[in-house]
Amino acid sequence: MNWEDNVRRVTPYVPGEQPKDGQKVIKLNTNENPYPPSPLVFEVLKSYDASSLRLYPPADAAPLRDAIADHYGFSGDEVFTGVGSDDVLAMAFLTFFNSDKPVLFADITYSFYDVWADLFRIPYELCPLDDDFHMRLSDYKRPNGGIVIANPNAPTGISEPDDIAFIEEIVSANPGSVVIVDEAYVDFGGHTALPLIRKYDNLMVIRTFSKSRSFAGMRIGYAFGCSRLIKYLNDAKYSFNSYTMNRLTIELGVAALSDGEYFEKTVASVVRTREQSAEELRKRGFTVTDSKTNFLFARPSGISARELFRKLRERGIYVRWWDKPRLKDWLRISVGTDEQMHALMEAVDEIRDMSGEKT
Repeated sequence: MNWEDNVRRVTPYVPGEQPKDGQKVIKLNTNENPYPPSPLVFEVLKSYDASSLRLYPPADAAPLRDAIADHYGFSGDEVFTGVGSDDVLAMAFLTFFNSDKPVLFADITYSFYDVWADLFRIPYELCPLDDDFHMRLSDYKRPNGGIVIANPNAPTGISEPDDIAFIEEIVSANPGSVVIVDEAYVDFGGHTALPLIRKYDNLMVIRTFSKSRSFAGMRIGYAFGCSRLIKYLNDAKYSFNSYTMNRLTIELGVAALSDGEYFEKTVASVVRTREQSAEELRKRGFTVTDSKTNFLFARPSGISARELFRKLRERGIYVRWWDKPRLKDWLRISVGTDEQMHALMEAVDEIRDMSGEKT
């Protein structure tokens, strides 16, 4: 017998490519916010007492948890915090998906879901999106061990029409399962399922500071649910790692959350650039979904997505491409600054001109 026989093997999630140190690129492949965090974050950093780092942080991240609760009109025992929404989602998978029935999620969605299911030995089934990349309600009205919905979805950028009624129909049809709604991108135009928390004790809504609050580097995720759901989630967390969020992150998170004016301004800028960029791509023959996120899901014409991905990368412009069925003809393009998106369009024109295609 070899020790490797006892290794838990899993195919890991593959994040977007990161440039090497010193490499200058236009990075439109990981859905980061092109704008810096709130100026209030910089003020906290300037005055932060680094000597406090000798102390453990509050295990429940209470200052941030309570600030999130107050901001959205919940109580502290209805909010959970974690190190990015990935941490929160992983803990939720571990906590709530323990039956022998399959967890259901879309065949095209955030590609970490099946990784966690494999890692934790959770059975799951993929529910195919329709030809327009929308969910089918009937797929989620059958026996299951849980449901996960990214809304708006990634990488398609699509938000289900009449979101809250759509989500409520799924939640109400599955009282014996926990339904997780991943709202990582909701601030860019989606409709939240948060009001349903008051009505259904089997619903959990998960969000992040990484996108709309420009905090991808600080790793703050959070969840809303009834107090019983949150208690179970905390029980699992404290059994895994009590001190997950550091003291500085907690304080910076409170500062970022408090600056509503800056938040609204930067989100509006991203949305404006998204819509302008989508129109520019359509003028160039691309098919572009109606994104409600901070990225565009686009299918080029006259050149394969793979070839365009490669040629853009040669020019120092990183976008995302997957060699997977139903995805291989599409690119996911994060929304950058106006200047970055203009550089993207110029590169696309140059590539298409060289290949003999009209722009």
